Amino acid sequence: MKLSLPILLSFCVASAGASQLTETETRWLQAGAPVLAYAKQELKLPIDIIVQPQAGPNDVPLAMGFADGRCKLVFSMRGNPQAEEVLAGVPAAQHKILIEAMTAHEVGHCWRQAHGSWHAVPAGFIEGPQQQLASPELQALSRQMRDTRREEAFSDLVALAWTQRANAAHYAQVHGWLMQVRQPVAHGSHNTRAWLQLASNGAVFDSE
Repeated sequence: MKLSLPILLSFCVASAGASQLTETETRWLQAGAPVLAYAKQELKLPIDIIVQPQAGPNDVPLAMGFADGRCKLVFSMRGNPQAEEVLAGVPAAQHKILIEAMTAHEVGHCWRQAHGSWHAVPAGFIEGPQQQLASPELQALSRQMRDTRREEAFSDLVALAWTQRANAAHYAQVHGWLMQVRQPVAHGSHNTRAWLQLASNGAVFDSE
C-alpha cells in the first residue's frame, strides 16, 4: 500500500513545519509507509509521528517512544549526521528496503509496549539464570542490558519477518545488513546477532 505525503502527515501530532519536511524525512516516511499502514489498519497500533526540529547530541535518526498510551515514532534527522551514515556504503537502490525494515523494527517496539510485554520474556520461552556479579550496581546494569538486548532482538526479528512477508526477494540483503550493523561485542545492549543467526533463512517465518 502506498500512502501519499498528506496521508502520511496525518500521522503527525507534533512536528517542525510538517508541511516543509526535508528531503530525507520525506524519503524515510514514504519508504516506511507500507509498514505504518499495516500497523495502523491491521494491528490497530496507536502510532503518532513526531518530527524534531533539531536532533539532540545522542539522538538516533528513528526511534520509538511510548507516552499516554500511544507510540511515538520520532524522526530526529535535522542536524544529525547519523541520518546519512546509517546507510553509508549501501547502494541507493537498496535504501527503501532497509528503511522499511528499520520502520518495522520500531513498530515491533510499539507492539511490545502496547501489549504490555515490554521487557517480558515472550510466551513459550523460559529465561535462563543471570550471571551473578560482584556488586548490586553491576547486577542491575547487567539486567538492564539484557532487557534492552531482548527488545532489540525481538524487533530485529519483526523487521526480518516483515521483510519475508513483503520483500522476500531482499531477505538475504536485509539479514546481512543487520548482522553487519549489530555490535559484535559479547555484552552490548544491541548485540542481537545470536537471535539473527537463528533467522538466517526467511523460511523460519513461513508458519503461523
